[in-house]
Amino acid sequence: MRVVIAGGHGKIALRLERLLAGRGDEAVGLVRRAEHEPDLRAAGATAVLCDLEKAGADEVAAHLAGADAVVFAAGAGPGSGVARKDTVDRAASALLAEAAERAGVRRFVQVSSMGAGSPPAAGSDEVWAAYITAKTRAEEDLRARDLDWVILRPGALTDDPGTGRVTLAVPPLPFGRVTRDDVAAVIAELLDAPGVTGAVLELVGGEASVADAVRNLSAAGR
Repeated sequence: MRVVIAGGHGKIALRLERLLAGRGDEAVGLVRRAEHEPDLRAAGATAVLCDLEKAGADEVAAHLAGADAVVFAAGAGPGSGVARKDTVDRAASALLAEAAERAGVRRFVQVSSMGAGSPPAAGSDEVWAAYITAKTRAEEDLRARDLDWVILRPGALTDDPGTGRVTLAVPPLPFGRVTRDDVAAVIAELLDAPGVTGAVLELVGGEASVADAVRNLSAAGR
């Protein structure tokens, strides 16, 4: 499987790239800076320079040619302001989805966030509110497209070692924490579960193995 990952130098993306490379898949990470390439090579992935805040749909589609799946794992990141929450967390996701349609890549996994899908809570920090709004609009864009999409909403992300144990279900779940290792593992499993499509899923730490959590969704026809 050839998987193209937007935000290829991100914390979740690098973990996912290592997992994919380790099982013999081809991981391709879209990155904005050439200095990120060594980290992707170390993870077993191929880096492709592509700034999703500047590129057009045809350019991105060319990078997706021959891919079996696309993962949107990009984000403006800590310290970014309101404007970049929109240009990265919303607009870049919509651009990638449009490029996937043009390239004929149907499988699309979007990394969103718990809290998306609803208006920001009253009194929320301005940047947080912009982030949740951008994620919500990105989800709305993807849900309107003719793709085999899955929207994954993790809870609060940690860099603790993965447990391999999660709760993965349609919303709503009680808010919780989840390791980036486990998020990457769930994405890798979802890429191998074509029966799980057209689904919005929330993810926190839990008791089920990653494989069982995804298998249960497949059995339920999610």
